[in-house]
Amino acid sequence: MKPPVPSRTLAAELTHAEPGTEVRLQGHVHRRRELATVSFLIIRDRSGLAQVVVRADEIGDDGLPPEETVVDIVGIATANAHAPGGIEVVSPVVTLLTEPAATPPVELWRPALTAGLPTLLDNAPVTWRHPAQRAKWQIASASLQGFRATLDAAGFTEIQTPKLVASATESGANVFPVDYFGRQAFLAQSPQFYKQQLVGVFERVYEVGPVFRAEPHDTVRHLAEYVSLDVEFGFISDHHDVLRMLRTVLTGMTDAIAMQAGEAVELLQLRLPSIPDEIPVIHFSEALTRVGAPADEPDLAPEHERILGDWALREFGSDVLAVEGYPMRKRPFYTHPQPDDTRWSNSFDLIFRGLELVTGGQRLHRYGDYVEALTARGESPAAYEGYLQTFAHGMPPHGGFAIGLERWVGRLIEAPNIREVTLFPRDVHRLTP
Repeated sequence: MKPPVPSRTLAAELTHAEPGTEVRLQGHVHRRRELATVSFLIIRDRSGLAQVVVRADEIGDDGLPPEETVVDIVGIATANAHAPGGIEVVSPVVTLLTEPAATPPVELWRPALTAGLPTLLDNAPVTWRHPAQRAKWQIASASLQGFRATLDAAGFTEIQTPKLVASATESGANVFPVDYFGRQAFLAQSPQFYKQQLVGVFERVYEVGPVFRAEPHDTVRHLAEYVSLDVEFGFISDHHDVLRMLRTVLTGMTDAIAMQAGEAVELLQLRLPSIPDEIPVIHFSEALTRVGAPADEPDLAPEHERILGDWALREFGSDVLAVEGYPMRKRPFYTHPQPDDTRWSNSFDLIFRGLELVTGGQRLHRYGDYVEALTARGESPAAYEGYLQTFAHGMPPHGGFAIGLERWVGRLIEAPNIREVTLFPRDVHRLTP
């Protein structure tokens, strides 16, 4: 009777294997090195790398499997201080779990990928296998876990809202039209209307999901589809309550990265952000003065954001800065005005390391205010009947924010292009892979 085949040992677990015991590895051939009398297979699995030693007389007629071939290896754990984790596998029996792999478009065994961004994106299903590439999404994954855990602990309910909608969230916005059983519909550019409505049900809600923006931007900071981390909650006093919640969330995301993705942080040599106990705030009008922009400028330019980010780091030691009081004419109709000067809004943008990361603020919550706001903008309240009914039936003062996941990760690793941290980016040029 044959002895039982050992269960799988992950590469990271191999260091705990007792020397002399039989182990089983499964993964991709990360690198193959052939010498005169001995060869080495470096095996990569989800946990890391393991070294397998193959003597010349142990190599079959077909030779060693090429890099990226998926293999099953049963061998003997042996101590070797030069092997990953101090343990290697000898006397291996190598079984191919697939046909020999084609030559990858880049050398995945090299410590860094030197290929240009188009090559990385065109071959994303393979290039994401590189440990440094994988680490980028491990940062994103830990961020998502921290986002959810922080809000769950604060009494929020996770929701999922429709991505096929009958109209744009914000009038005049560019949306993707689709054929919906013979009627025109659109891909949702935001869960804004729905998350507000559900504050009337759950009081505190959040959503993680894709949003779609048909804006013909061809820049290093824009995507046509991205992951939005949306938060909305009721019974607030003003937008400062929203900013305090945002600070709690960002701290939770940062802590989760440190605890759950430490190896990725080390591999990418990240400097995790400094988020103070109270996020520094500057009014929009003062921000214009500080960056030397005209007083009637309706928005901040990317260069303005960079200047303000540098100033916040110097002045407050903070990687984040909130710019509050954006002009009402540049904010959506559901934005609450600043009570003492209705030219400005009770809203903010959060600048993270010189780039706008978050938009948030207080919303209108009275039905009459919505009717007045829409009418003032020359729009018919009847066109928003499905949205407005929740306010006609009573809604608490509320507000919220949205974080772009890819922008967050992009600034964390200081990527020059947001596409570097997006698994399969969609923009004005790219619809595949």
